[in-house]
Amino acid sequence: MTYSELQTPQRTIMTPGPVEVDPRVLRAMSTPILGQFDPAFTSIMNKTMDMLREVFQTTNKWAFPVDGTSRSGIEAVLASVIKPGDKVFIPVFGRFGHLLMEICERYGGEISTIECEWGNVFDPQVVIQVMKNVQPDIVAMVHGETSTGCMQPLKEIGRACREQDILFVVDAVATIGGTEVKVDEWCIDAAVGGTQKCLSVPSGMAPVTYNERIEKVVLSRKKVEKGIATPLDEQNQSDGPKITSNYFDLSQLQDYWSPRRLNHHTEATSMLYALHEGLRLVLEEGLENRFNRHLTHEQALGAGVKAMGLSLFVEEEWKLPMVTCIKIPEGINGDSVRTMLLEQFGVEIATSFGPLHGKIWRIGTMGYSCRKENVLLVLAALEAVLLYHGAEVKPGKALQAALAYYTKESNEVSLSM
Repeated sequence: MTYSELQTPQRTIMTPGPVEVDPRVLRAMSTPILGQFDPAFTSIMNKTMDMLREVFQTTNKWAFPVDGTSRSGIEAVLASVIKPGDKVFIPVFGRFGHLLMEICERYGGEISTIECEWGNVFDPQVVIQVMKNVQPDIVAMVHGETSTGCMQPLKEIGRACREQDILFVVDAVATIGGTEVKVDEWCIDAAVGGTQKCLSVPSGMAPVTYNERIEKVVLSRKKVEKGIATPLDEQNQSDGPKITSNYFDLSQLQDYWSPRRLNHHTEATSMLYALHEGLRLVLEEGLENRFNRHLTHEQALGAGVKAMGLSLFVEEEWKLPMVTCIKIPEGINGDSVRTMLLEQFGVEIATSFGPLHGKIWRIGTMGYSCRKENVLLVLAALEAVLLYHGAEVKPGKALQAALAYYTKESNEVSLSM
């Protein structure tokens, strides 16, 4: 059999991840491969760590990517911190809170949880009161829940964790690079990011950062694998319970990312080039400017959706500023609409999970996908497809509302300059 050269179709990706990759990131990925211990490559590693600290807004010593999708970073942190029998408290307000429970259970954590209806978040004081009752060793929580389009306030919870000497682990996969994630100010002990969302880098790395409180636990469980361990390593092996996973062992990854460069795995060279460029672009734009850009396009999209006659699933102050959830009109087949959007317009939006599957669409305005032309296209395409499906929408109103918003924003920026 003869196979043809790979030719992927052009898409406008407006899902909550993955998103369109910045062309400059794609160019960086074509950079020639270097050996993982080449000084030129280890310099790239160090610069990537420096940029991650800036994006996570932290002074932590440890800030590096775990090779794998976002889930690999979450699992690396939890596998390295949870010892069998540790009490883990997980407030759940969507699909990815359940994922935290799944991972923690597999590593022997004793799970306590509270849940709220999907589309809501927790009053921080409710979480803090349960923490006092449960007295967990670890609190694990999602910051931006893309399954529901909600964002949980974390500052008060993080400070309460620090006061109660509880480790605070946060899934910031959806939010890093798109809105504030203040690791130090919010007393987050470990945070996990994602590349395929607001950083506009392909999926395949999971940036993590953690402080000395997490490092102390990690080092108490350290074991260097035979074959690379020195006599000194053998002498200093920890007596604590070993980290169950080899691949997701933060104690060994630390040695790999430190000046020691102890071999653990072969680094995903091209992915590190991509992350390096993606982070550079975030910092070149400036965090505040980038966050404002995400807010601007979210607001324009929301204005268009409502002018069309559709309803947003979440409009409260806890709405995630880079995911807009839309209620599917009564009698409309949501999957049929999504299929036509993709086949006829090359536009991809997402459905949701669990109790929200078939009830809402999710449109992401993240990273490089967060652009005016994308917002206008998805509004025009959605209106056309809904009309084709017989939905009662207001023709022509969506684009006019979005254009009015953009014009107003542009005028306000001009006046402020």
